[in-house]
This record gives sequence, structure tokens and C-alpha cells, in this order.
Amino acid sequence: MINFAVYMKKQSIPIHVDELEEHGIEIHPIGGNIEAFRMPHRDDHYMFIIQQEGTFLLEVDFKEVVIVGASLCFVAPGQVHRYLSFKDTQGWMVFVDTGLLAAQSRDIFSAYFNAGQSVPVQKDDAVFKLVPILEEVLGNALAPMRKKLIGSLTDSLTALIASSIIRAQHATHVIGGQKYNTLIRFKKLVAEKYSQLKQVKDYAELLNISPLYLNEIIKEITGFPASYWISQEIILEAKRMLYYTVLDVKQVAYALGYEDHAYFSRFFKKHVGMTAMTFRNIKPLFVQS
Repeated sequence: MINFAVYMKKQSIPIHVDELEEHGIEIHPIGGNIEAFRMPHRDDHYMFIIQQEGTFLLEVDFKEVVIVGASLCFVAPGQVHRYLSFKDTQGWMVFVDTGLLAAQSRDIFSAYFNAGQSVPVQKDDAVFKLVPILEEVLGNALAPMRKKLIGSLTDSLTALIASSIIRAQHATHVIGGQKYNTLIRFKKLVAEKYSQLKQVKDYAELLNISPLYLNEIIKEITGFPASYWISQEIILEAKRMLYYTVLDVKQVAYALGYEDHAYFSRFFKKHVGMTAMTFRNIKPLFVQS
């Protein structure tokens, strides 16, 4: 079972790791053990909220996410989140080891990370029929071919959620197409190298295309240029460090690859609208750029 713990603000943001049972998946009713998740934390696995009705409120990377009625939501590994409240909810929270997701599903979640993680669905959506079946198999240790069933059902469940994300975003690009694959590769590189590489040309070089063409592709699919996503990754991690840890501004700047902390401070203020110190000291529950 998941080991629930309460964490205090400290040098690093708490990460819940190696918590899932042997099959790499757990299912809990929405609202179960919510008190244990009120402190901000990261997971090393995916969390899917599969809600049939009611209202569920959570905070994900400084944004308020309100899930109303029949809806699906995902929280990716590494995202800082906490649960806030729920009312009249029915549904499940499904925790899945990253290794159980098909590559295509992972790519879709990566593409819409921080840009469409919660979507409404019909009350009779197939996903609501699939969860109880998976739950039943997980609870039956004597089920024939249990491991195979768990793997297949988990793959189908996450694929259904990924499909709903794509449909809700009115995606027009073919999954697996050249431009779409460039977007996926770009976002993966940014997530890995934002503390070392800050310019569009750096990523274009790694992708063997021109900076102009990279910007064109990213803006065509996401609505924002490549530089926006690089800046957003840096700002998001800066916010996490400032708000949830005791690192000072100089330490945060250095951790993000800025030797000149004054330059980092100007960069932060330009994108957030306030200084890093002001952001650290603010009291409102939700802070959005």
C-alpha cells in the first residue's frame, strides 16, 4: 500500500517513491486518505483522477484545478501537487507506475503536461466501466492470468484517458506524425536540460532543425513559440523551489543554471510580474503566472 506521510518545508520538495504495490498500480476511492495528501509533494508515478460526479479541488504546480462532474484528470510524475477539498464525489484515484504506460500514452501526457490535464467526459464514457473491472482483478489474487489481465486493463485505461485528452484539445495533428514527434522530443529535452540550455537554437541543434522551423512547429501545435515553453519550465521549477523549500534566491538561481543571480531575478520578475523574494513571501493559496 501507499505509505502516507506528512512533510514539512525543507531543502527539497518531498517525493513519494516506490510506494505502489507489486503490480505497479493502485486504485482508491476519491477522497480516501485526503488528509494525508494535503501537504505539497511529488510522485514518481502517474496519478489519474476518474470522477463520475461531484467536485474535486486540487492544486497542481501553483494552479487551481477544479474537477466538476464526469471528468478525467492526470498528474504527471514530478508535478508538485496537493489535494484541497471534495464534495459529493464519486470515482477513483488510480496510481500507475510509469513503466506500465505505453509509449504513445506517455507521449500524449507529455505533450499536454500543464496545458490540458483535466477534461470533461460523458457520464457513460467507457473509462467508468473499465475501472471496476480492473479493481476486481486487482482484488482477486487467484484470478487466472491475473498479471496479464492487469497489464492489459491498465494499458487500455490509460489509453482511454490519453484519447480523451487529445479529443478535448481538438488536436488536428496525427499522433506519431513528424511534427507531433518533434513536439514530444522538444518537450522531453526541455524537461531534461532546462538548467543547462536556455535558447531555442540550443534545442534546435539537438533536434537537427533550424530554430525558425522549431518555433514554427511548436507554435502551430501548442499556440506558443518554443521560447515560451523553455521559459515556463524554468519559471515553474523556480516557483517550486521558492515556495516549497528554504533555498535562498541565489541558491535557486544557481540550481537553475544562472551564475548571475541578478539576471535570474530580472528574468523571474519579467515572467511572473513580481520579484522572487515577493513571490516567496506571498500568502495566497494559489499563485498563477
